[in-house]
Amino acid sequence: MPGTATFTEKPLRADLDAALVKPQRRYDLDWLRVIAILLLLFFHCGMAFVAEWGWHIKNAETSPIFQEWMFFLSRWRMALLFLISGAGTWFVLKRATAGEYLTRRFLRLFVPLVFGMFVVVPPQIYMERLVQNAGFTSYWNFYPTVFQLKPYPDGNTSWHHLWFVAYLFIYSIIALPVFVALRSTAGRAAVDRFCSRLSAPVFYCFGLPLAVVYAGLILRFPGPQNLINDWAWFSVYFTYFVYGFLFTLNERFGVLMEECRGMSLRLACACYLVITYLRWNDAEPAPGYHLSYLLFLGLLALNAWFWVVTILGFGRRYLNKNNRLLAYANEAIYPFYILHQTVIVVIAYYVVKTNDTVLTKFLFLSASSFLVTVGLYHFLIRPFRVTRFLFGMKAGGSE
Repeated sequence: MPGTATFTEKPLRADLDAALVKPQRRYDLDWLRVIAILLLLFFHCGMAFVAEWGWHIKNAETSPIFQEWMFFLSRWRMALLFLISGAGTWFVLKRATAGEYLTRRFLRLFVPLVFGMFVVVPPQIYMERLVQNAGFTSYWNFYPTVFQLKPYPDGNTSWHHLWFVAYLFIYSIIALPVFVALRSTAGRAAVDRFCSRLSAPVFYCFGLPLAVVYAGLILRFPGPQNLINDWAWFSVYFTYFVYGFLFTLNERFGVLMEECRGMSLRLACACYLVITYLRWNDAEPAPGYHLSYLLFLGLLALNAWFWVVTILGFGRRYLNKNNRLLAYANEAIYPFYILHQTVIVVIAYYVVKTNDTVLTKFLFLSASSFLVTVGLYHFLIRPFRVTRFLFGMKAGGSE
């Protein structure tokens, strides 16, 4: 049946053995990046209403049901984005020297990060301070405190959701020697030799390092994303980033993910059913460095891995096509990401004061945040060189 695969040590069918080693542009990855960031908008809108989890702006009434789909998205959404970012790194490095690559990463990531920390993010902190009755009489009374450089939450300087950009910039630097080695003739030859013997069981084993790292570090370093308390997720996402680069070096990885998409989906669903059963029946092992809890943590990490490869497999099968919508969205989605959470927090500050239902508030917040964010991009960022530069875009044309 289409979309199914079995565990076998035999080589895949002939078209897999004959797969090209020089990848062309992967429109499926572009689509998945756009979709994943759009999901982030709905995820962050939901954070105002989800039970148990804290956030910058919270509605008086929260919903445990919201927490279920939020929990599901939280398992794999950022892992997918980091893997796609690693794949994109290959397409940059195959046309650029190491120095050119670092220059492009600086302009693409570091400049928007600094601009975002001092211009885009502060309104989020201000709205939160208003909720906390922190005593600021206006935004302009609050804004100078951002430059005191006292880290959030005690102070008002933070990268908030732009931690993703910060981590990408750091990953791009520390992974560069590995990437340069992999793209060399010897590196490519080693990857090709490995891929000539690659099978489904071996490929799924790429999830084991993720499980070991996550289970071993998350209790000691649970976050937040501040490069001090986040070594578990920092290491996991770095691994996904490197995997993204590696998997783009040889088409065999992509073809295998497509061939095994049915098996990947079954594994992802099976893991998630076990996790859900344990959560809903309060049967999760007690936290601690003992075997049962470490196995549970490893299951969480493997579940994320199975969802990521499932999405990549189905994406490659059905989304590897270009059109005008993708051309526009692919250029817009990075500024959209930079802006979206600030727009959400500002609108949410007023939405949570109304007497409507949780669902009505969520739908209004999601729709209005999407429209405002797209409008800001289209009318204030896209047309002007200065704003394009500050948001990490090229001077003209598509990304």
